[in-house]
Amino acid sequence: MTASGTQDIIDLRSDTVTRPTDAMRRAMALADVGDDVYGEDPTVNELQERIAELLGAEASLLTPTGTMANQIAIQVHTRPGDDVIAGQDAHNWLLESGAAGALAGVQMTIVGGDGRFSGEAVRRHVKPDSHNVPPTRLVCVENTHNMGGGLVWSPDALADVRTAAAELGLSTHLDGARLWNATAALGVGEREVAARFDTVAVCLSKGLGAPAGSLIAGSHELIREAHRIRKRLGGGMRQAGVLAAAGLHAVEHHRERLSADHENARQLARRLAESPALSVDPSAIDTNIVIAEMPGGGAKDLATRARERGVWFMALDDARFRLVTHLDVSASACARAADILLDLAASSPRTDARS
Repeated sequence: MTASGTQDIIDLRSDTVTRPTDAMRRAMALADVGDDVYGEDPTVNELQERIAELLGAEASLLTPTGTMANQIAIQVHTRPGDDVIAGQDAHNWLLESGAAGALAGVQMTIVGGDGRFSGEAVRRHVKPDSHNVPPTRLVCVENTHNMGGGLVWSPDALADVRTAAAELGLSTHLDGARLWNATAALGVGEREVAARFDTVAVCLSKGLGAPAGSLIAGSHELIREAHRIRKRLGGGMRQAGVLAAAGLHAVEHHRERLSADHENARQLARRLAESPALSVDPSAIDTNIVIAEMPGGGAKDLATRARERGVWFMALDDARFRLVTHLDVSASACARAADILLDLAASSPRTDARS
């Protein structure tokens, strides 16, 4: 569905394209507000307390975006010239416009093949204590992993990395933009996924469907410093309770339905696996993101032709494309999208050339 309300668009580009529900709009309209820069917005304060409670943290801080939350975390834990360990294609390395280098002045060491990595990888890549090299200060984990297809870290894998970081005296940050999806997939509480990370970032405008907003959570001391950095980055908002009300509504009403998005993604993958022109493993779908391959190429052409028939998605390159399910796309819409994609894949010029 488009922003203008046209019903024939199936938008699978991202779960960020969702629009506020009617109930969320009412909550926003009725929000009690104040000046958040002075700490006087009651709805912002309520949201921050709620998120801290959910994550088992002492405090949290609302930011306009997930990028800002991640970059605040990096600056809280590092100084210019430091080294940060992160997974392959991590959002805070690949998709935040080079902010870690430009704003925090750090370099990033990238490990792991699919965005996940082990404690041993941390030990192997930590920089030695020498004036010749940048000291490693921080380990960043992304859960779920965006470019990895919404992959979920197992509790044991998280514990392995956290243990290694603790042994090495490194700080840890969890980019949990889709932490809600991870907890839904694992059937555990948010506290379990967030446990023992020094800071955790969560997003309200992806799977939960709020129009904007992320939060960074941690100790009182770290969040106090995060507040200072947010101001420096221009993230201090005034009557932000309007956005916080949307976030509160999303947290209280949209978490339980995430499993429906996951099932829609699995159904999409099962249908696409029927095509000889496409390669997708339904058993590898952990959450709401499907990454399919066209071994012979043609993903960009497929995306163009699909858009003409009302199915929007992202071609990652000419061999891979991504579909993301969310609360604005029903099971029937996903089934219709699969029908269209199967039809288009069967008539792909690359498919014809191989037959």
